[in-house]
Amino acid sequence: MPETVFEVDQSKSMRDQAVPGHNRWHPDIPLATMVRPGSEFRVECREWTDSQIGNNDSANDVRDVDLSGAHMLSGPIGVEGAEPGDLLVVDILDLGPCQPPQEYGDAPGQGWGYTGIFSRENGGGFLTEEYPDAAKAIWDFHGQVATSRHLPGVRYTGITHPGLFGTAPSADLLARWNRRERALIARDPDRVPPLALPPLMENSLGGQASGSLAEQIAEEGARTVPARENGGNHDIKNFTRGSRVYYPVHVADAKLSGGDLHFSQGDGEITFCGAIEMGGFIDFGVDLIKGGMETYGVTTNPIFMPGNVEPRYSEFLTFIGISVDADDTNEYLDATLAYKRACLNAVEYLKKFGYTGEQAYLLLGSAPIEGRVSGVVDIPNACCSLYLPTAIFDFDIRPSAAGPAKADRGMSAVAS
Repeated sequence: MPETVFEVDQSKSMRDQAVPGHNRWHPDIPLATMVRPGSEFRVECREWTDSQIGNNDSANDVRDVDLSGAHMLSGPIGVEGAEPGDLLVVDILDLGPCQPPQEYGDAPGQGWGYTGIFSRENGGGFLTEEYPDAAKAIWDFHGQVATSRHLPGVRYTGITHPGLFGTAPSADLLARWNRRERALIARDPDRVPPLALPPLMENSLGGQASGSLAEQIAEEGARTVPARENGGNHDIKNFTRGSRVYYPVHVADAKLSGGDLHFSQGDGEITFCGAIEMGGFIDFGVDLIKGGMETYGVTTNPIFMPGNVEPRYSEFLTFIGISVDADDTNEYLDATLAYKRACLNAVEYLKKFGYTGEQAYLLLGSAPIEGRVSGVVDIPNACCSLYLPTAIFDFDIRPSAAGPAKADRGMSAVAS
């Protein structure tokens, strides 16, 4: 087993670890450890909310979760010799729930995980206009397979992956992020949820920084919710074992950090907390391509080679969406709207089999669905498609003359 260079005690908050991680992006967060190019190592990760969500049948914890402290990231990990302009080559060797296995412990990743629909006032999700209230599903892990008491009739193999890893931004890049995201917020400052999340001093954690440096990180540090030029919160389900990622290096030592591990996820992570969230471990190999950013034109975002580990689902029921809203308003080549309509079409279909809308929404966020931009050239309608594996159900979901096999499918956990 590779040497563990960042340890996490899953019974403690990230703030109380021997070496704490961080929840903001900033170039001056002190290094937690150093590794050499060519080395292999293990990083342990806390669940992204710092384990605010419990294994229970109420969604009050999802409704009331405090997102000012998210995401809790492990690191930063310095790579000897890394300089701005290099490419950091990161191989994902292995990852999974908490090790050694501890079934049904208190923390997500200890035998279980969760999927949540966040309330509109607390971040919302892709379908927040249609589903504005909090709900969740608890998933039990059986090796590579997940099942849920809140979504009976479904069983599938997950594509385990990290939702979030990236390198530290330079001071100039951080200033650009904050400037452009504040400008975005200013377009509609009263929107719920907001258009972006500006720096927030409340609950900021800057690793081992203290005093004036910790205060500076809290004042300037970028929130970790979106993907940016350094990598960050990509939520790409095929970013799994066997993947190789080429990260731009913006500061000395690169300062690699991450977390937000997922047992499974559908393309788009449409509930916002749509993956099966967990704590756990990830094994890396790292190397450097000196001057690689200019050599390969990687000036904005990372590039990666997907891993070759994924479930072998070969039959899909596919739902189509076009860029026409529910009120029959046509938008011009709007792929986001088209994918939203594909998701809503799938939700309505699954309701015919006895699932509630919330259950179907939770399923599409967490199951290994495939989302595709199928057409963005035929004006005025963009076309997107959602591929739902038929084999994850223990009943036939294909249309037939007999009609849908409707049954009592229970319900998701909801808020009181």
